[in-house]
Amino acid sequence: MLQKNSWLLPEGIEQALPEEAAHLEVLRRTLLDRFACWGYQLVIPPFVDFLDSLLIASGQDLDLQTFKVTDQISGETLGIRADMTPQVARMDAHNINHEWPTRLCYTGTILHTHGNALEKTRSPMQIGAELYGHAGLESDLEIIRLMLEMLAVAGIQDVHLDLGHVGIYRGLSQQAGLNADQEIALFDVMQRKARPELSELLEQWAIDEQIKHMLLRLPELNGDAGILSLARPVPKRMTVLNRH
Repeated sequence: MLQKNSWLLPEGIEQALPEEAAHLEVLRRTLLDRFACWGYQLVIPPFVDFLDSLLIASGQDLDLQTFKVTDQISGETLGIRADMTPQVARMDAHNINHEWPTRLCYTGTILHTHGNALEKTRSPMQIGAELYGHAGLESDLEIIRLMLEMLAVAGIQDVHLDLGHVGIYRGLSQQAGLNADQEIALFDVMQRKARPELSELLEQWAIDEQIKHMLLRLPELNGDAGILSLARPVPKRMTVLNRH
């Protein structure tokens, strides 16, 4: 029987030694100070939370990425945060609840059950900002400008900004009447823009032909502003999308 070395870390779990830790702390402080200059207030969500709170308005992928434990006091199922965004949304809605727009920022370590394809770590550091209480284009523009400024401050140049609207996909998948398993499979194929797989997948399901046609076209509708002229004539029935 092989004996495990006690000094080894679990796969995908990382530590920061003095030089790297100093660099990360300077960067963290710089970004938080820049958030403050934009009027964003710092909040610190808990590392462990009730599972339902962690998964509010989240997809199945976040559920699969969340470590789950049983609370020895309440007997409830708890989760170790895999994304702080739902927690911050809850803090705004239930603890702050301003009648005016709220600007919040946050940073800290999160934990994933699996590393993703680009980043093998399962314990990444997350930093972000949220603007609540205003649904206009001005808020979208502010968040985009803030994000680009933060990337520049972090030394990331020549950024390619890819904008999309997940509401279109969600509206189509809802109108198609997909179950949870089908939703997961479809979302995975859509993210990879695997068109042959998408066609094979949709052929297996009993979906309205117009909805199937729109889903098949989605992976093709990406590019510069000119793609909008190609997208407009595609949908023939958008009753669900118009309500979202």
